[in-house]
Amino acid sequence: MDWNFATAEGLAAALRAGEVTSAELTDEAIARIERDDKAINAICVPDFERARAAARDADQARARGEDRPLLGIPVTVKESYDIAGLPTTWGMPPHRDFVPAEDAVQVSRLKAAGAVVLGKTNVPLGLQDIQTFNEIYGTTNNPWDHRRTSGGSSGGSAAALASGFGALSIGSDLAGSLRTPAHFCGIYAHKPTLGLAASRGMVPPPGPALPVEHDLAVVGPMARTARDLTLLLDVMAGPDPQTHGVAYHLTLPPARHERLRDFRVLVLDEHPIIPTGSAVRAGVGRVADALVAGGARVERHSPLLPDLTEAAMLYRQLLFSGSVARFPVEAYEQLQARAAALSADDQSVDAAMLRGLVFSHRDWLEAHNRRELHRRGWRQLFAEFDAVVCPITPTPAFPHDHHPDPRQRRIDIDGAEYPYFDQLVWAGLPTMPGLPATAVPAGRSPEGLPVGVQLIGPMFEDRTPLRLAELLEREIGGFQAPK
Repeated sequence: MDWNFATAEGLAAALRAGEVTSAELTDEAIARIERDDKAINAICVPDFERARAAARDADQARARGEDRPLLGIPVTVKESYDIAGLPTTWGMPPHRDFVPAEDAVQVSRLKAAGAVVLGKTNVPLGLQDIQTFNEIYGTTNNPWDHRRTSGGSSGGSAAALASGFGALSIGSDLAGSLRTPAHFCGIYAHKPTLGLAASRGMVPPPGPALPVEHDLAVVGPMARTARDLTLLLDVMAGPDPQTHGVAYHLTLPPARHERLRDFRVLVLDEHPIIPTGSAVRAGVGRVADALVAGGARVERHSPLLPDLTEAAMLYRQLLFSGSVARFPVEAYEQLQARAAALSADDQSVDAAMLRGLVFSHRDWLEAHNRRELHRRGWRQLFAEFDAVVCPITPTPAFPHDHHPDPRQRRIDIDGAEYPYFDQLVWAGLPTMPGLPATAVPAGRSPEGLPVGVQLIGPMFEDRTPLRLAELLEREIGGFQAPK
């Protein structure tokens, strides 16, 4: 039997039943990577010998009667996580030789749960792109069409899962970096509530692995089924033992509902800043139809929804305000001059980005206060609805575009061109207030490319969108392996 596309849940059951060993699963996964990854380039740092040793240890542990959540299951890890003895570069050439001495907290949790780490997956330069390519490891291709991107910045992990390279992966998300690759590659991913999963050891090299909570950014699970997302989130979730974990234990509330017909869902497919392409609009429509057919209450509009334009501008400001801390003084002063020259009437997305780049602390606090007003608005909305369904990006995976100046890139939406970074508005919708969002497959485009949507849920009620994802998987299908 070919185990490479089996679910993590299925593998765990087979391992418990003695139908297969971890050593066999690991050898099969390594053989598939060695056979197929030359064309995909998802696994940038293989760790096969240690993986084989970990698999043997897992089999011995099971023989002793141990049973942990991921015992013996092959997985991959995004390159940006520290793994002792392996390079952590974030795709940045000056740090190609940086090797951390200890594992990131999430890598430690994977290993404690019994997972077998096959290696690290590719990332864009500094994790700052919607594509995955860098000078050290090259370009990761979409398994469905090698001429197209797998997404970013967790594009290597998404491509690995779609290609059968391990059953699970862990990534991170600041600007859709879990959800966009999932959407482009036809898999599942979950952006947890901000602060739900500790991120220590997911830090740019050569910085120390400090227990710092980063604004907007989260770490989260990627899988080929919704149930596997929940399995991995349960391993990842919880405070850092060096900070809040000293005093707090996590208890997530159960999903609000177990049956599709009990869900109240707001469906969105239009944004005032950028149009939604026909393929993605059709994917949203398929999900909406499945919800209606399953008896869910579905609405297309609500006065409770926070203003989408203001949310996008605020997200852009908060996103970029933290990116200039290490800029040279001269470069920062140039940005200040450009921002000062903006017209007060210029309320474009680019202007919001430029103003955010030169925020003072006073400016940031004001923006944060406006974010809290949006959070209040979302709490009011989630008193009436259980989830929001909307796009992740306006299009399926687009062709590779490595223009060195991203401001010169364009995104093609049904034949019309739009600024490259404007496609982030949908990803930013749950990111700015820190809400959980689950990326789920929603069919194929006319060209046969995967299309996904995101299910946004209430803060710290991550099990609600995850349960809805599981129910939708039954109704409209889920992952399919590329042909």
